[in-house]
Amino acid sequence: MNTRLACSDFTFPLLPHEDALQLVSMLGFEGVDIGLFEERSHLWPSREFDDVPRSARTLKEKLDDVGLEPADVFLQMAMDFVPYAINHPERTRRQRARDWFLKSLEYAAECGCAHVTALPGVHYRDEKRADSFSRAVDELNWRVARAREHDIVFGVEAHVGSLVPRPKSAERLVQTVPGLTLTLDYTHFTKIGLPDSDVEPLMKYASHFHARGARRGRLQTTFDHNVIDYRRIVEVMRDSGYRGWLGIEYIWIDWEHCNECDTLSETVRFRDFFRSMK
Repeated sequence: MNTRLACSDFTFPLLPHEDALQLVSMLGFEGVDIGLFEERSHLWPSREFDDVPRSARTLKEKLDDVGLEPADVFLQMAMDFVPYAINHPERTRRQRARDWFLKSLEYAAECGCAHVTALPGVHYRDEKRADSFSRAVDELNWRVARAREHDIVFGVEAHVGSLVPRPKSAERLVQTVPGLTLTLDYTHFTKIGLPDSDVEPLMKYASHFHARGARRGRLQTTFDHNVIDYRRIVEVMRDSGYRGWLGIEYIWIDWEHCNECDTLSETVRFRDFFRSMK
């Protein structure tokens, strides 16, 4: 396959960051997805953003030392995605989310990364879904414009618990916001029992891709228990002209049973699977 493979640095959260990057390189990946996850990844945005140029240059030096390219910078502002969702009803929280997004763009540009991912917002239960959606659209339009100023592609990940938890709502969002793309992850749809065929139409909007095992009821599972047809997905990528990275994204966190997989072994198995495809 022509698509280049990346691995997430947050796949190995128990290792020091330098060791996690070294491991990703030793596993033969060309790229790495960088997690800027407040209070749960190696690199917390609150720390990295104290001096963005210095922090980004430090990261670039680490990547250069182990021969890795930054495939994506993924910004999450809190352990829970609700308090600082981009469409939060409180203007001051939305403004802080904008500020951190601008810093994430500067950070990505400084370390040589051409792609940034964020979350699309949530539905706040005390208001109409249309109101939550409308605010998200406003915020995403603003983000697309700012990303374009930095020559960075911006994608959102439609995820479990988000404003767009199903393929049709995710498609509506990207069609409503010109220039918005998807960091596409089938597992969030597989977990709620949707077939691959429901997700496939989203590939034409994808600028980045996450892969791991999943099945109904489990956002993350082993290679053996996975029900997603990744062989078919690679064919769809080829047919649609997908040009982004394919990131293997096992995570180890006490959420959605995601601390029940051997992330190293499962990453290797999916790496070998994708490498075997010609």
